[in-house]
Amino acid sequence: MSSVNRLDQYFGISAQGSTVQRETVGGLTTFATMSYIIFVQPTVLAIAGMDFSSVLVATCLSSAIGSVYMGLIAKYPFALAPGMGANFLFAFTVCVDQGFSWQAALTIVFFSGILFLLLSVFRTREKVLEIFPDCLKFALGPAIGLFIAFIGLQWSGIVVLSPATMVTVGNFRHGVPLLSLFGVLLIVALMARNLGGAILVGIFVTTLLGVLTGVIPLKAPEVTLRLDTFAQFNISELLQRWDEALIAIGLFFFLALFDTVGTLVGVSTLAGFMTPDNKLPRAGRAFFSDALATCTGALLGTSTVTAYVESATGVAAGARTGFASLVTAACFLLAIALAPVAAVVGQDIGPEYYQSLGIEGSFVRMYPAVAPALIVVGFLMLAPLRKVNWEDITEGIPAFFTLGIMAFGFGITEGIAAGCIAFAAVKTCAGRWREVHPWMYAVALAFAARYAILK
Repeated sequence: MSSVNRLDQYFGISAQGSTVQRETVGGLTTFATMSYIIFVQPTVLAIAGMDFSSVLVATCLSSAIGSVYMGLIAKYPFALAPGMGANFLFAFTVCVDQGFSWQAALTIVFFSGILFLLLSVFRTREKVLEIFPDCLKFALGPAIGLFIAFIGLQWSGIVVLSPATMVTVGNFRHGVPLLSLFGVLLIVALMARNLGGAILVGIFVTTLLGVLTGVIPLKAPEVTLRLDTFAQFNISELLQRWDEALIAIGLFFFLALFDTVGTLVGVSTLAGFMTPDNKLPRAGRAFFSDALATCTGALLGTSTVTAYVESATGVAAGARTGFASLVTAACFLLAIALAPVAAVVGQDIGPEYYQSLGIEGSFVRMYPAVAPALIVVGFLMLAPLRKVNWEDITEGIPAFFTLGIMAFGFGITEGIAAGCIAFAAVKTCAGRWREVHPWMYAVALAFAARYAILK
């Protein structure tokens, strides 16, 4: 039996009405649309004090290994990589806001992966999902999207610090915001024309234009490929601050759960994998692969690894089996060679920009080549908001508080806490307390106690 026939038999390529060539094209398409994470992830986690080069290698390796898990175990064309919401939760909330070291944060991610792994093995995910109401499930992703977009606006210079109003519009006579706006418009134009890899192309072209105009220095920091983040766990710090650590583990766990469920259901519906009773065959294997990838990613040195909704582009290109995920995995391994380019893309030119405006402040980071990607991805994450029942005020207000507090309060934890507390309080005051799961009351009280005792 030839190697092609073995692949066909294992993945069921012919049975799915596909071919090896079509699966290859699908895997390449998926990589092109999600490969922006190679440049974004090291830039974000560097804020937590992590080594840029090590995070880049960890990102590529964890994405490749996670995609292999999904391809071989679940046999689905879903590619995996560090999540765009989890990396900001990791860097800004757990490390910057709560003050955990990045080693402790990796430990938190690892334990959340173990919890997710147990959930997949014992098949109790449906029961856990019942705790959280739909309005909060549909608001969580968009809220993180607004949070990401707000950071992107700051990194682009479109929004800057203001001593009078906290933030204000930047100076559009300066190259940084103009370059960032160009990047946003380019990505949007390419996406409107359904070009695969629009975000990646936008990053490359924006970087090139920035170098040619002198906005982005051509000489970037030297990059040495290494993996200093491997197995860098710190359990003692979690034991010393066990209460905050438990909350962080819970946040990563639920974020991964909602993100994975939404991605698997959405992409599977597009591909026609769902059964007539709206169930996904081999769903347990898909969840197991996702959870195992998170544990592997934490071991290598990156935040939560999860299935990417960009896999839908590969499905649209014809991918129907796990072989496409293996192709995407191979691309991520080859992408490690892009480290020198990533160093140019991820340069922080904030201090020079703020000095030109005469503004002083601690938050002076500026990444005009990466910022457009954050702004566009933040916009794309708003889609689930249409599923919130805004006509029911007891459903709309908790979603609104989740969005507002997370984005404008600049805290993912605070946004989730506000939504949980608001849901329990509003439903109770409206006499509809039966609509609140008993465990939801416990979650709301725990968050309320956190503010009363710790803050």
